[in-house]
Amino acid sequence: MPQDWNTLEPNREGRSVFLAIVGRPNVGKSSLLNRMLGQKVAIVSSKPQTTRTRIMGVLTEGEDQLVFLDTPGLNKPHSRLDEYMARSVTESVAGVDVCLLVTEAGAPVSHADRDLLERCRAQQLPAVLAINKIDTLKDKSALMAQIAEWNALYPFEAVVPVSAQDGSGIQSDLIPELKKLCQPGGHFFDADTLTDQPERVLAGEMIREKLLRLLDKEIPHGAAVAVERMRERDDGSGITDVDATIFCEKENHKAIIIGKGGSMLKKIGSYARADMERFFDCKINLKLWVKVKEDWRNREAVLRSLGYDKTDFNL
Repeated sequence: MPQDWNTLEPNREGRSVFLAIVGRPNVGKSSLLNRMLGQKVAIVSSKPQTTRTRIMGVLTEGEDQLVFLDTPGLNKPHSRLDEYMARSVTESVAGVDVCLLVTEAGAPVSHADRDLLERCRAQQLPAVLAINKIDTLKDKSALMAQIAEWNALYPFEAVVPVSAQDGSGIQSDLIPELKKLCQPGGHFFDADTLTDQPERVLAGEMIREKLLRLLDKEIPHGAAVAVERMRERDDGSGITDVDATIFCEKENHKAIIIGKGGSMLKKIGSYARADMERFFDCKINLKLWVKVKEDWRNREAVLRSLGYDKTDFNL
């Protein structure tokens, strides 16, 4: 989120709405954002808490501009990093016009879901419920009971069954419902703006996504990525050099990330480079290093250096 988020001024005619995408871990919030934007700006994996920071995505269609904030999944904090993630959800809900709550088809209402609804109620915040992963639901009749259960808990502006996986219900139902919540006052971003994430952050997240996909669950959640350099060469070759360091918490994790003869690190780099070349539309020369920073998730100075917080960690 930009530092001057609350001071943004509209720059042209049109309608806009700011929406926080919230929900429990692994319900598909980032996948839903990517599908709505038609472009990948948030990394995804099958592991919970893939998203660590707020990611802004902008969808501009005609006179309507939807500004999304994708937030980390709400869970009980177990580290300083978790506390930062939980606070980013609270701050996101406090600073938007609408809450886009995402849940999973067939899943019961959880304590975290009820907590999010209470935050919306306290702020009298309009909310839309997206029931994701309907493509995995064998008994579609169960969906009606789930909708009724949620409607009894909150006066949603709309309840929309969707699938971020195959796109069902998104263009036809969800986006039109969200556009109804746009208000006059102009657009806050240029029509071609997709995200506020710097290129270095996007590159680092692409690398971290490969860690999540290729390694056992305890290792990538203890890893972070810092992109130290990202610069296009001056020789006219069109090649961009990217130097990045993967930080992990233990020496044995470092060995696993590197792999025998560097095989795992090469695989991570190869997949990440391919993603970067597609997204940035240029040739990428990617160099990766792995370093150990013990217990970095609980070290405030390290968290700040990695960009996870710019203020303090006292909730």
